[in-house]
Amino acid sequence: MDQVPEDWQRGLVIVAHPDDIEYGAAAAVARWTGMGKDIRYVLVTSGEAGIAGMPPAEAGPLREAEEIAAAEVVGVREVEFLGHPDGRVQETLALRRDLAAAIRRHRPEMVVLFHFGETWAPGYVNSADHRAVGRAGLDAISDAGNEWIFPELSDPPPWSARYAAVVGPNATHAVDVTSTIDLAAASLAAHRRYLEVLSEEPVESQVRAIIDMATSPKEGFPAARAVGFELYHFGG
Repeated sequence: MDQVPEDWQRGLVIVAHPDDIEYGAAAAVARWTGMGKDIRYVLVTSGEAGIAGMPPAEAGPLREAEEIAAAEVVGVREVEFLGHPDGRVQETLALRRDLAAAIRRHRPEMVVLFHFGETWAPGYVNSADHRAVGRAGLDAISDAGNEWIFPELSDPPPWSARYAAVVGPNATHAVDVTSTIDLAAASLAAHRRYLEVLSEEPVESQVRAIIDMATSPKEGFPAARAVGFELYHFGG
């Protein structure tokens, strides 16, 4: 398994919900910001349907605040929410347009996406939002570099990223995160209210189990802790 290329300066992470990034990818983000890279987040929803018993009007602002705090822990200070409905995101041209516009605004060389396959493993279905956002995001990278697909997006001008790295089970490349495990754990722990509702286990126990699983050693990659990515190349 090869190392994810790091010959780039600006990265954009695009996911569906607050906390998606913190389920492992934040460990890589902490490594990259520690190297002086400019990493930014775009979240398609505010996660407003994610807390049982809490109305979306209350949950949305809470989850946005938790995500902004989680980002700060790993050195990310630009976090954008696109306002699509949590749990009802659709893979449409409108979503592709919104994501292409975001890519043009932030002008990344590297785009990080979340696993968009039908399942995580046999018998474990992936979220509909994850599938829609991941697939639309991959298409939007090409859209952002083409002046004619969405001609109404004239400002800012087209932008072509060089890479996309998809977090998930089909990894072809990896990042050594041995030195950023504690930062990743603190970033996930910022989603305290969400985690308290998710499980009766103490938040700290949940965080440690999640981070340990997400950063387990990867076969063929020489690191004690690693995050795996499926790497795509573009023409930027």
